[in-house]
Amino acid sequence: MKHFLFLFTLIVNTLTFSQSDAEIIKKIYDTSLSNGKSYEWLDYLSNQIGGRLSGSLNAERAVQWTKEELEKLGLDKVWLQPVMVLKWVRGTPEFAFIETEPGKTINVNICALGGSVATNPLGIKANVIEVHSIEELETLGKEKIEGKIVFFNRPMDQTLINTFRAYGGCVDQRGSGAKEAVKYGAVATIVRSMNLRLDDFPHTGAMNYGDTPIDQRIPSAAISTNDAELLSTMLKLDSKIKFYFKQNCKQLKDVLSYNVIGEITGSQFPKEYIIVGGHLDSWDLGDGSHDDGAGCMQSMDVLRLLKETGIRPKRTIRVVLFMNEENGLRGGTKYAKEAKRKGENHIFALESDAGGFTPRGFTFDCSDENFNQVLGWKPLFEPYLVHYFLKGGSGADINPLKTNYNVLAGLRPDSQRYFDYHHASNDTFDAVNKRELELGAATMTALVYLYDKYGVNPIKTNLKTN
Repeated sequence: MKHFLFLFTLIVNTLTFSQSDAEIIKKIYDTSLSNGKSYEWLDYLSNQIGGRLSGSLNAERAVQWTKEELEKLGLDKVWLQPVMVLKWVRGTPEFAFIETEPGKTINVNICALGGSVATNPLGIKANVIEVHSIEELETLGKEKIEGKIVFFNRPMDQTLINTFRAYGGCVDQRGSGAKEAVKYGAVATIVRSMNLRLDDFPHTGAMNYGDTPIDQRIPSAAISTNDAELLSTMLKLDSKIKFYFKQNCKQLKDVLSYNVIGEITGSQFPKEYIIVGGHLDSWDLGDGSHDDGAGCMQSMDVLRLLKETGIRPKRTIRVVLFMNEENGLRGGTKYAKEAKRKGENHIFALESDAGGFTPRGFTFDCSDENFNQVLGWKPLFEPYLVHYFLKGGSGADINPLKTNYNVLAGLRPDSQRYFDYHHASNDTFDAVNKRELELGAATMTALVYLYDKYGVNPIKTNLKTN
């Protein structure tokens, strides 16, 4: 009986689109590729505003500019949602070298990790101990670690096709390495950049100290993959070499910022909300074009494309540009809190936060029934080589909206090059391809169109859908 129900559901869902849907989706793709705005918008955001570290002047400039651009689209409503955000500043550029003996040094490329404390004004110089996991700290113990700089050198797994899995397999050393190393007397930590290729770009990213007292926190920095290889090789030849680095970062008081929200009010079911978005903040080393300027501009273009193609949504469609995803998730948390307070029914949310590369499909956080529904729409995407439909995570900013009945989704572009740029100074506009970006905007719009037309699967939700 269970297998029969599954088969029946799949057959019914396969039939829940018509030829007109294929024609409308083709129109969406044609419009995005011939008259898209996402690339033009990204050019301005990246090259005229630049990196948008949470709490910075550039972040606030981005808030005001995106609000103005959304207002030009003639949406039913555009507003700013206040949110208090973290303000961490990098300070003057970091400096580091490997010392083989007094007076003989080799400069290396590092950057402070987001949230790290500074070194003392003169910097830190100490012997280095290399480890490949947090668990290895316990094996070595305080006797071998105390007074040294811990060098976390676990690379991303080159054999994994899903590069986000490779990232997830080693990012704990960046996020938690310092708070664990200090328990064994380490004076600082250096972390291999989360990057699949060998280059000279150090990659920043958030770290945290947990409940470590402020006066016991140690500085933490990322080292480029080329220099991580160099340091590891030199340690094998001489374990007595020393590492020096200096950084001037600082955590300041929280400041007021905003989520930027634009809305097209639904014509039939205005109390059912569909949102699409990305995070407007970025790290400060590049201009945040892939992470996540691309996702924000694509999300803005979803609403423009709906209007441009003459689609009048049944449900209320919102674009939300979240603030403070990179080092706090304050924007996503605040949006979900306000939605719950107002009793808003968010049936579907889509996030683009995996770069502006060629779209391959989506991952869905939803029930089996709702996943079967979206599998029924898969043939509509296959002409555009979008074929990757899997259950999985969605996006950090929309995750707080999760309920037992709704659907959360993440756009999944080809990820093979993403970590070449992620959180690094080469995450700049020139690394984004116009056509790839516009294909992503069209793909997102097509999925939003389908969820707006058909709603979520009503088998278990008992929601009113059309």
